[in-house]
Amino acid sequence: MAKILFAEDEKALADVVIDWLSSQQYMVDHVDNGKEALERLKFYEYDAVVLDWNMPGMEGIDICKSYRSGGGTTPILLLTGKREIDDKEAGLDAGADDYLTKPFHMKELSARIRALLRRPAAVVSKQLKARDIVLDPEQHRVTKNGVDVNLLPKEFALLEFLLRHPAQVFTSEALIERVWPTDSDSSAGAIRTYVNRLRAKIDTKDETSLITTVHGIGYRLDV
Repeated sequence: MAKILFAEDEKALADVVIDWLSSQQYMVDHVDNGKEALERLKFYEYDAVVLDWNMPGMEGIDICKSYRSGGGTTPILLLTGKREIDDKEAGLDAGADDYLTKPFHMKELSARIRALLRRPAAVVSKQLKARDIVLDPEQHRVTKNGVDVNLLPKEFALLEFLLRHPAQVFTSEALIERVWPTDSDSSAGAIRTYVNRLRAKIDTKDETSLITTVHGIGYRLDV
């Protein structure tokens, strides 16, 4: 489940886009001003950014410039009502990866985002495998030895993240930051609960768990 930063100050449009992207199995963090968008990009990691050009606080094109000058690599889709080729050129030169003119169809927005997510190796939409577990991000499906495993959305998101980062140890705080919405009030106890639920659904009896608890630190997925 890809995590997207969506920066848009027009509430009606923002509500529609958030509902649509959520229905497409994306996790969406929404901000309504440019300065907060840039702050989020400085302190949190996202898989993609959907960024309005005209926003209070700081314009989208300036956010692109600042973020790229600081070494930021997350793909950016710039939204704007500007239609001139010079504007499009300016947006792309500022660091945006793609450009979508308002008004737009939600299906086109999804297609543009999927194209952006195919670019970084970390979020290429392919099957993820570990032992007898297979996770298909496109079909939003998990199987164990070919049999479907029914996971709750956050269980799916947690498993997908761990599968994309095998053999790496993550603290509960890091998992909350990367898997849960930024404004979530989740705790270490909540992470422990979701890990235990995942284990109950994906582990094999009498075999070591796919998810290892590194005592005093956090969790690691062992391939």
